[in-house]
Amino acid sequence: MEVPRRLHPPTLTLTLANAASAPPCAIGPKQKSSRRNGMRQRSRLEKHGGPEEEEEEAAPEEKVPSEEDLLEETSQLLDISPARHSRLSSEDSVSEETLESEEMLEEEARRKSEEEKAAAKEREAQRQQMSVEELVQSERSYLRMLELSTVTIRSSLQKLQPPPAGLDSMFLYIQEVMDVSTRLLSKLDQFQPGDPRFLENLCESFLALSSDIEAAYKEYLANYTHVTVLENGYKQKEALWREIVTIVKSAAPEVNASSLSFFLVMPVQRIARYPLLLQTIQKHTDPAHPAFALLEQTAHTSVALNCRINEYKRFREVADKYKKTENLTIRDKMVRLNTHSIAKKTARFSQHIKHETGMAPKVVDEEFDALEGFFAVLDHGILQLLENVETYLLNLQGFLECRTEEFDFDMDGEKSAVSYKEITTALRQWVLPTFERRMRTLIHKPLCALRDLLVGPRNLIRKRFHKLLDYEVIEGKASLTFDEQEVVNTYKTLNTLLLNELPRFNGVALQMIWSMLGTFSCLHKDLTADMEQLFQSFAQQLPHSFLSDSAFWEWAESAVLDGARNLQALCQTVEETLNAPAVQPLSPSSQRCLQQLTGKHGSGKIYQVTSSVVGSRDLDLNLTKGELVAIISGADTRGDKRRWLVDAGGRRGYVASSKLVRYHQAAENPPPSPHPSLPESSTGNRRYSYSPGAPPLTSQPCFQVWAAYSFTARGNHEVSLQAGQPVRVLEPHDKRGNPEWNLVEVSLQCSPELQSRAALSGGV
Repeated sequence: MEVPRRLHPPTLTLTLANAASAPPCAIGPKQKSSRRNGMRQRSRLEKHGGPEEEEEEAAPEEKVPSEEDLLEETSQLLDISPARHSRLSSEDSVSEETLESEEMLEEEARRKSEEEKAAAKEREAQRQQMSVEELVQSERSYLRMLELSTVTIRSSLQKLQPPPAGLDSMFLYIQEVMDVSTRLLSKLDQFQPGDPRFLENLCESFLALSSDIEAAYKEYLANYTHVTVLENGYKQKEALWREIVTIVKSAAPEVNASSLSFFLVMPVQRIARYPLLLQTIQKHTDPAHPAFALLEQTAHTSVALNCRINEYKRFREVADKYKKTENLTIRDKMVRLNTHSIAKKTARFSQHIKHETGMAPKVVDEEFDALEGFFAVLDHGILQLLENVETYLLNLQGFLECRTEEFDFDMDGEKSAVSYKEITTALRQWVLPTFERRMRTLIHKPLCALRDLLVGPRNLIRKRFHKLLDYEVIEGKASLTFDEQEVVNTYKTLNTLLLNELPRFNGVALQMIWSMLGTFSCLHKDLTADMEQLFQSFAQQLPHSFLSDSAFWEWAESAVLDGARNLQALCQTVEETLNAPAVQPLSPSSQRCLQQLTGKHGSGKIYQVTSSVVGSRDLDLNLTKGELVAIISGADTRGDKRRWLVDAGGRRGYVASSKLVRYHQAAENPPPSPHPSLPESSTGNRRYSYSPGAPPLTSQPCFQVWAAYSFTARGNHEVSLQAGQPVRVLEPHDKRGNPEWNLVEVSLQCSPELQSRAALSGGV
């Protein structure tokens, strides 16, 4: 039997938004607020039946249903039990509380995030402030340490006896470093570190002083290698090093320093710390800060500054290595020879031969060639100018040594002679010595210093040429070894160094030359003014002071020319007299040869051989020194006047004309002397030999000569002479026949022997 099924009433399905069944999603503040309002509205709908029912409730004429009626009606429509409805209401209230708690949590998280950002920003500001203060305080401490080393320690070291060698060169360029650090601190002290404008002031100050910082530090760092060498030299002397350590420790006990390098290395470390400090400040600075871009530029500038200083130091090290001039002996050069050096020099020589023969092209650098050519012109000009100045000073010194005013010319009664003597004395004692001293100080010493400076560039140019030959040999290779790459780097470094520094050197050297030439002109202008002032004080006492300017200059020109002609004639006479051979007694055979040649050719053609002659061609004669010949012809068959045809007393042949001088026969009576001679009675008792007991010598022809320079007697058998003093030669040799000593007569004194080779200028 069939059981009838239960018929379900038709149901009405309504779709209700349920917060609990909605999928989770990110809810913003506005979404949360709208969702909360929507749920409240839905709650009101469920309680009050929707907006339509509210309108019905509000209408007075309509009957408002009760809540139970509405619930019952809704339950019937939805087929929902009262328990089900209560459960839905509780779920809605729980969802609303959950949303409110989530909102509160999100607000708390947002507040904490903002607080953390503010705290992080504050920490960055504090770190920035600490970095700025570190830069300023470390700069101040750094400057104080430098002042301590240069003032206290250096002054104490200078008081040591003896002071350490090269002490000043250890502190070279440190004053420039201190000056630029002082200027940087003075700019930074214009604002306090907490001032908002301090960061901008820091960047502007560093950028303004960057060129001065680079100039000061690059010279100090380039010289620091020399500082370490000097300090190592001090360490080799234990006593000196103990004193240095004691002074350093007593001067700075708070830093526990034990050597000079503790202080002298500080500039090397300081210049490298600037980029680190500036980058640290930049790291803790907000990119939105107004001075951030300027701070970034300052940090980049400090890094570039360090790179340029390092590059300059590398160039200086290469220059110092190759510009030195080594004075090596042959043994030292032989020790340095090895297979590597021989192969290197052979390759250079081969490459040079290829250049000269055109087998290989040269590397042409027009810029360097122009600089090198200008340097060569400067080098030659400086050396030539220095040689001329030294000759000028030598002649001036010779003029000052010739004191003509000290000679007595028996003209004391004449006013003009007295005036000339006073003028000459003033010139020699005041005007000319002052001029000479200024010449040596202002021109000669700078020229010598400039000449010494030429050695470095000259050596670098020569070394650059050698490295260029090495570079050309390996230039075409695809891959280079380490040594070959070092050769390439060295050549490029030398080439760049010369291209950068040689124009500056040429410019400074040329400027110094022009300055010295101007100084030379000013010195002569001052000399003229001093001499004019001197002569004006004696103008009325001079004999030609009444003449007009044109007449005076005409008289002065004629007087100078006449004096020059007379002096030239006197010099020629003295030269001929000095060049005349000393008259020596002839042997009997030479006497017979002389008589034979004189009778055949005459006395005017007799010549004497000055040195031994060995014939090297046909018809040449072999003659000995002192042999007499007669001139037959003044040229050979080809017309060569350097070979004379002579008669040697039976032998005839050719002799070089330079080996012959005219023969002067000894005369019994000497030529008259312009100086007063001694009376005859005073000469008889002064003619004695070296030994008092020896018999008197036979009478010899005597002649008068002048002493070429002063001679001081070294014993009783010698006599002292002054330069230019006249003497009479009584015997041209000593008792042993040595012609280097003469028996002379000087005023009232007579010396048995005087070295004619050293003290006599010749006969008159």
